[in-house]
Amino acid sequence: MTSIRLLAALVVSIVVSAVAPTAAAQVPAPTPAARSWLLLDVTTGQVLAASEPDLKIEPASLTKLMTAYLVFKALDEGRIKLDDRPAVSTAAYKAIGSRMFVDPAKPATVDELMHGMIIQSGNDASIILAEAIAGSEAGFAELMNREAQRMGMKNTSFRNSTGLPDPQHYSTARDLAILATRVIQDYPQGYGLYSHKEYTYNRIRQPNRNRLLFIDPSVDGMKTGHTEAAGYCLIASSHREQPGGGFERRLLSVMLGTASEAARAIESQKLLNYGFQAFDAVKLFEAGKPAGSYGVWKGAKREVPAGFASDVAITVPRGQAGSVKAEIERVEPLVAPITQGQRIGTLRVKLGDKVLAERPLLALAPVEEAGFFGRAWDTIRLWIGK
Repeated sequence: MTSIRLLAALVVSIVVSAVAPTAAAQVPAPTPAARSWLLLDVTTGQVLAASEPDLKIEPASLTKLMTAYLVFKALDEGRIKLDDRPAVSTAAYKAIGSRMFVDPAKPATVDELMHGMIIQSGNDASIILAEAIAGSEAGFAELMNREAQRMGMKNTSFRNSTGLPDPQHYSTARDLAILATRVIQDYPQGYGLYSHKEYTYNRIRQPNRNRLLFIDPSVDGMKTGHTEAAGYCLIASSHREQPGGGFERRLLSVMLGTASEAARAIESQKLLNYGFQAFDAVKLFEAGKPAGSYGVWKGAKREVPAGFASDVAITVPRGQAGSVKAEIERVEPLVAPITQGQRIGTLRVKLGDKVLAERPLLALAPVEEAGFFGRAWDTIRLWIGK
């Protein structure tokens, strides 16, 4: 039987919910003055550098990323509409902290509320949207925690939609990276709101507090946060063309607990620049395209094409792409019938002794059983070990 035939040196991507460390870059990572921070390559799902990424910290208004995610989801499912005008409760009208200043006598549309929540970080907008979706902010917090568990945010607890202080309201840099990535990937059209530099509502113009939007054209989001306990926080997302790679690469920095608004921007910029300069992302295979073939026993066809469900890419220290090695652990014997999408092996990618990623190898086409004589002949061959 023909063993798998690899077309090139294989590399692989992994999802952020199962991130694996990449090999250390030759250039030392910055050391931001923050309580916790993390740099993620969203394109491959790999953490490039981090400090105290699992430290539980008050997330302040970074909480609104989950509020936004659930609003996008409700819109997608038709449970609310952009032109709906949810009622303004007393709790929303009297919300403390940042606001978009919604008038209870003239309720804003869901579309306006989304702009006010994302661009202006309006606590009133967040509460109105939460109550519109779940009936109460407490009920909405239950939805937030349920969604966090589904995403794999293992060290997060939400108590409100705004990020206002609560002893049981906390998250981590790693969990917030998971959440931010899901917003970017699951709702790309909604994510576009995070790039807006200002928004005017009720004749009140408020700028986006993400300073990087104004100084780095590659940054198109994402969210700021601040309370006395949390310090100054920023999740920043930047996309740049991979040199010589022909595809766009996105990095995400999570900066928690800096001393000032300026510091969170400066430290985040350092991290993003480091990620783009010290690492390369390499894409070898496209989703659904053959990466090789497996031999099949008792099948109407002798081989099945093998590939991956999504693009195959990985991040490596700059200049080390040629040192990446791949190992295939095959399902053996592989016996028909085989369904399209069936897992027929596992790809492990290494740089030196480090396993950077794993990816299931899938059958790209079905293989029916052979006729009686074909099955019988392969049964004999298997029995004698040929």
